[in-house]
Amino acid sequence: MLLLLLLLQDSGLRTQDSITVTATRTTSRLADTPASVVILNRQAIASTAAPTVDDALRQVPGFTLFRRSGSRTANPTSQGASLRGLGGSGTSRALVLDDGIPLNDPFGGWIFWGRIPRASLDRIEVVRGGASDIYGSGAMSGVVQFIRRRDGLVVDADAGTERTATLSVFIPFARGDWNGNVAADFLTTDGYVLVDRDQRGAVDRAASSRHLDFDGTLRREGFFVRASRYTESRNNGTPLQVNDTVLRQIAAGFDRGPLVVRLDENINNYHQTFSAIAVNRASERLTVDQRVPSHSAGGSAQWRMPIGRAQALIAGVEGRAVGGTDEEPPNRVKGHQRTGAIFVEDIVDFGTRANLSAGIRRDSWRNDSVWSPRVSLLVHATDRLAFTAAAYRAFRAPTLNELYRSFRVGNVLTLANGALGPEQLSGFEIGVRSGSFRATLFSMTITDAITNVTQTTTPSLITRQRENFGSSRSRGAELEYSRVWRNAWTASAGYLFAGATLSTGARTPQVPRNQATLQVSYRSLAGMQARWSSMQFDDDLNQFPLRRFFVFDLFAARPIGSQLDATVAVENIFKSRIETAATPVITLGQPRAVRVGLRYGFRR
Repeated sequence: MLLLLLLLQDSGLRTQDSITVTATRTTSRLADTPASVVILNRQAIASTAAPTVDDALRQVPGFTLFRRSGSRTANPTSQGASLRGLGGSGTSRALVLDDGIPLNDPFGGWIFWGRIPRASLDRIEVVRGGASDIYGSGAMSGVVQFIRRRDGLVVDADAGTERTATLSVFIPFARGDWNGNVAADFLTTDGYVLVDRDQRGAVDRAASSRHLDFDGTLRREGFFVRASRYTESRNNGTPLQVNDTVLRQIAAGFDRGPLVVRLDENINNYHQTFSAIAVNRASERLTVDQRVPSHSAGGSAQWRMPIGRAQALIAGVEGRAVGGTDEEPPNRVKGHQRTGAIFVEDIVDFGTRANLSAGIRRDSWRNDSVWSPRVSLLVHATDRLAFTAAAYRAFRAPTLNELYRSFRVGNVLTLANGALGPEQLSGFEIGVRSGSFRATLFSMTITDAITNVTQTTTPSLITRQRENFGSSRSRGAELEYSRVWRNAWTASAGYLFAGATLSTGARTPQVPRNQATLQVSYRSLAGMQARWSSMQFDDDLNQFPLRRFFVFDLFAARPIGSQLDATVAVENIFKSRIETAATPVITLGQPRAVRVGLRYGFRR
């Protein structure tokens, strides 16, 4: 009823088209950007019950990790992001950036979502559709960019069910010409038992996780340097299945006038154990004790050159080197990967009514060269009606993880494949925008898709291998509505239809045909989020269906002092059953969870 009132009242309503976005490598108003972009601003982030950024991103229709489970319980190797129903195999088919610095793990392509302190976020920008023309391999289905805040002390702490506790802090400082901040994020939870109650055995335990991230940033006259350290440890649902990570990064950037430069270096020590579980789940035995140290370094430089008053040329270069070792005594496999790229984009305004952009990028990988072109058009038919169109090619090179590292989840063994080649995408889309409403039709086809292909199936073991398997396609529609009412209330709704299929005719694993989201918030003091997803399959043979679900979350904050609030958050308030995987044992997503806490600085 509240949403209906918001939609029917026109007085005092406005859209978010005045917001400036940067994830398209150019700074422009959202209304002037041909790409399909979604913004989660400070209010949307502050009024969600989600304690992690990946769960907050589920407000965007089409955003998914490999499975429906979130980063609190999912194995890190299944935390890759994807958009528009392209699916994945744990590795991201979307690029995730932190103020322009890649967050995708250089060895495996997945994301450690706890690396972004929630208190440090100003907004999140999500660009949907192939973006390899400016970002290369990681951006095959789109880009997620985290934009850090610069001002205001922020502290957020809470605790609740499942012995969960979180603390996120952002502390800015300034001295003379220097300014910067320190930020930290801590989460600990004993979690819940992942396996369906009817299938549990003696080996099943709650999947617990803990992470601690600390970073510090210094800035002066367009230059910044950031150092961070991230640690994580997990129990993955049985006594013998654990993993832990220590990741260190140093990053630097320079933004002055037309020049943008980014540099980063990462050192990651990852440890994982796997076990074979008896059919009756009464016992398990250790099968793999795996250590994966990796190292990467890379950078990019971009130059923007105006040509007259209505045209701009953007040119840039990128490079990255990655090395890693899969240590499984007595076996030890090393891998190295080097990539380089150049790109150019031309943006032309035809008066105030039309905008045309055309870009192309050449990436070198192994002995291959891949070209990624894109053409986009935005036409303002009237002040309230606009049309968009785009056609593009994109690609993703296999990660060292896919080439050299096998893994096991439950009784599903997935084998590596050193002969993998890049997967390539061709896509086009058309859209219409009218005030607060946006609609986009899209078609995206992947050839030589890197897929986990089932080899054999027995009651105790399912064996799959990564392969360049034929093709996959996602065709569908995005519908969105967003309004701000009297500068206090915000309502947004979204729907995605994705007809995602493999070349075999089977539906793409882990991709529902229908997804819908609804959010209503009042300032940063109250919010509700609802998500609905239709059924999907867990595997490429469509033998294991996962039923549909509906989830409703609620958040409320009560001011108790200057900038100080008492908070309560309830996730999955109706205790909906969320089936996340079938291995073939059914595992489940987050049950109802409650947290209470205190926070400071969120009402700025």
